[in-house]
Amino acid sequence: MSLGACRLKKCILASVIALLASVSFTACGKSSSSTPVASGLKQRVLASQGVSTPQSFGSLRIINGFNDTIAPVSPISAGSSPGLIALSPTHNIAAAYDAGATTVYAVDTTKESAIGNIRLPGPTSSIVVPTAQQIGYAAVPSATLNGYSYVGAVVVMNFSNSSSTAIAVNSAQTVVSDATGTQLLVFSNDSDSVTVLSPEAAVPPVDTSCFYTQPNAVCTIVPGFDRPVSAIVNGSTAYVLNCGPQCGGKQASVMVFDLSTLTISSTISVDAATTAFLNGSTLYVAGTSPSNHACTGQTTQATICGRLDVVDLVSGTVTGTAVITDGYHDHMDLTTNGQLFIGSRDCTNIGDVNNPSGEVRGCLTIYKTADGSVLFPPDNGNVDGLQGFTSRTVEYVAEGGSLRVYDTRKDILLINDFLPQGTINVIGYVGDVKAIDFF
Repeated sequence: MSLGACRLKKCILASVIALLASVSFTACGKSSSSTPVASGLKQRVLASQGVSTPQSFGSLRIINGFNDTIAPVSPISAGSSPGLIALSPTHNIAAAYDAGATTVYAVDTTKESAIGNIRLPGPTSSIVVPTAQQIGYAAVPSATLNGYSYVGAVVVMNFSNSSSTAIAVNSAQTVVSDATGTQLLVFSNDSDSVTVLSPEAAVPPVDTSCFYTQPNAVCTIVPGFDRPVSAIVNGSTAYVLNCGPQCGGKQASVMVFDLSTLTISSTISVDAATTAFLNGSTLYVAGTSPSNHACTGQTTQATICGRLDVVDLVSGTVTGTAVITDGYHDHMDLTTNGQLFIGSRDCTNIGDVNNPSGEVRGCLTIYKTADGSVLFPPDNGNVDGLQGFTSRTVEYVAEGGSLRVYDTRKDILLINDFLPQGTINVIGYVGDVKAIDFF
């Protein structure tokens, strides 16, 4: 792109990251009781900044939530290209993945300082920090473990002493935890089973319990699914997303899985299922069906579209559907006024946001829960992060390396509603954004 366009994009990105700071706190929990040592701020946002130039390096930037400025402190080092950020439930621990070094960097957010880092045996796209303890888990599908022929592992990361234990699980792609961190659900590529781990019983440095007679103290493999890819855990119940035909299986569905007995209690068929969002007794499920993918009712150059299903968990039925953008859906968030943001990657990008002479469309869909209408914002690229807040009706979207702010107060959402006025000079690819304080 031209230098002028580049500067404009950086300016917009900088301004948006500033806004993140001003309203970057979620509803649950209470305000931090102690003031961070370095920045002196009580309301903060972390934005991962992937940069690799002689003048700039990747980092986690701390944003001042009161005046929309970068905190006058050094950014927190997180390798050269940090992207994915995982937070503990109390937000005291942040774990950022640097794809360039295949390393996870942990941060104590109460001190705004690094704790430690763990080098992984391969790339990951799934990290979880389930409690306030300095323990995290990463699924590494391509991990090769010295002395073993298995490929794939869940890495137990102890950030307090930078030690790790690999639990061998074939092609482990995604890891989901219960609220206590004592039970992990692991989803593997091209599998019709879910692996349930008890990580506290794992024996370092490499635990191979899943390849011996099981169930055992560490591993239980539960069959009966249909290419499961992820789950939403609510108490002792997991809503397992069966990807079905999109991942080479038979039928996409949501399976209700009892974590105490490790049994499937019911199955709800849907169009496609790779991500979901739970709101009370309603589960929103999104994916792209290889057969039912017509863009019916839309005026678009796209020839393939995804599907959103609205599931009533009480009756176990689909009560509504919508046509959305295609791709592999892996992000979803709901604003306080009922706007459901749905993000995917590897979608059909149409037009050019920098030269909008016609239709511009990317990987983001906004679904209005009140009437079932949809909006496709004029932007391009993968959706890498979503962050909504209860203090204001706005949503932050990391898409295509830029960080957008959407004002959802209007009936028609406008991508040009960027706030605040002014510029914050944040340069680089924004791979994720997370609010680390509550208000």
